[in-house]
Amino acid sequence: MPVILITDALIFLLILVGVGFGLYAARHEHLRGPWRQVGRSPVGVAALVVILFYVGIGLLDSLHFHPLIESVAEVAAPEEPTSTYSTQIISVLDLWLSGLRERQEKTFSAPFATHLFVKEPIEQPDGGLIRGYPRLEHGGAHLADPSQRGVDLLLRGLLGLVKGLTLWAALMVTLIALLALRWRQPFHDSAGAIWRGETKAPWRVALITVGLMLLLSLVAAEWAAKYHILGTDKVGEDVLYQSLKSIRTGLVIGTLTTLVMLPAAVILGIMAGYFGGRTDDVIQYLYTTLNSIPGVLLIAAAILMLQVYMTNHADQFQSLVERADLRLLFLCIILGITSWTGLCRLLRGESLKLRETDYVLAARALGVRHSRVIARHILPNVLHIVMITLVLDFSGLVLAEAVLSYVNIGVDPTMNSWGNMINSARLELARDPVVWWSLLAAFVFMFSLVLAANLLADVVRDAFDPRLRAVS
Repeated sequence: MPVILITDALIFLLILVGVGFGLYAARHEHLRGPWRQVGRSPVGVAALVVILFYVGIGLLDSLHFHPLIESVAEVAAPEEPTSTYSTQIISVLDLWLSGLRERQEKTFSAPFATHLFVKEPIEQPDGGLIRGYPRLEHGGAHLADPSQRGVDLLLRGLLGLVKGLTLWAALMVTLIALLALRWRQPFHDSAGAIWRGETKAPWRVALITVGLMLLLSLVAAEWAAKYHILGTDKVGEDVLYQSLKSIRTGLVIGTLTTLVMLPAAVILGIMAGYFGGRTDDVIQYLYTTLNSIPGVLLIAAAILMLQVYMTNHADQFQSLVERADLRLLFLCIILGITSWTGLCRLLRGESLKLRETDYVLAARALGVRHSRVIARHILPNVLHIVMITLVLDFSGLVLAEAVLSYVNIGVDPTMNSWGNMINSARLELARDPVVWWSLLAAFVFMFSLVLAANLLADVVRDAFDPRLRAVS
């Protein structure tokens, strides 16, 4: 039975907005040209491929449903069985990663380990007890002799490489065939042009990046089928599963916050700069007052009020997933409220300049309505600022979630996020020996996404900046 959470609906709405903007940009050269330049940048294409892998995982984790328990035949109508659904809410990603989700150990285990990380009493065949490292229930349990772990990892890694290369070759042949049809030239000529880097779009970089991601994913999948490749945490949950589940949280924070702050920033910023006077004074007073309030204190106060509300109205929430989803949405709203002022200031300053240009003054002199002047002359000329700011702010918002969860005012503790992983891992850094893999896993996944977003942001900034386009 499908379940649509609030953040799921907003994610799909954001996708529709993105598709609509893409169709709009395709019909306008002042937007199509910069995006074409982004598509011809090798760095931008490689970063976009990595981001799309993250987005794909996040979308799979946004398709929620109640799993089917059993089919029970009714007594009155045995030919019409009724379906019984669980009250638990899971996602398609949970179903896909059911092996990682269900293979839970007793406590900590290191990456690729076959034994627990801590010593426990182990009963001997003669009834005696010794302290040692017991075997894991799932990690490496298929090995009769744990000393053969290295050979088994090597064989499984080679199998993953073969699968990855096969899939990559199939995708590559399909893409080259489609491009050959589009370019109306033989297959081998298209393949040679791509691998020599003679095409306008960097297809070679895109194929290499996709190949690396596929090889890494399939090798990891082969290993994860029998091992905990990133270890387990204190309660024995697989750290790789937690890291993959945290992707949706990071993407939601980075994108839905944009959906919240964008309308206010664009509308108020353009109004302040275009109309001036009392309108400008009121809007300046509004965002100056908001900036004077420490953002962390405002977020903490809002989250605490939400916690009180959810505690007093527990009957309104059917599951912990819905409670955590509402807190995530509320965090996006608060971050959006505290982050729209920067873009608003930029748009106000740009609108102040644009309202004095000749074409705007001529339109106003001819009696054109203010709304039409803004839509036709002001908004298209500030879209480059909006695009640059949004892409640059994405990585900052992903990092903000980690910081806020670290101080316990971020997402719900029951929700998987990189911030919660770091917050849990910090308590284990004082152990001897140190439990380091949860912190490292959160860092690697978050670093990869933020790095790709920053690289894409640099390319988008260079493409949309009118001064740089004028120089080139």
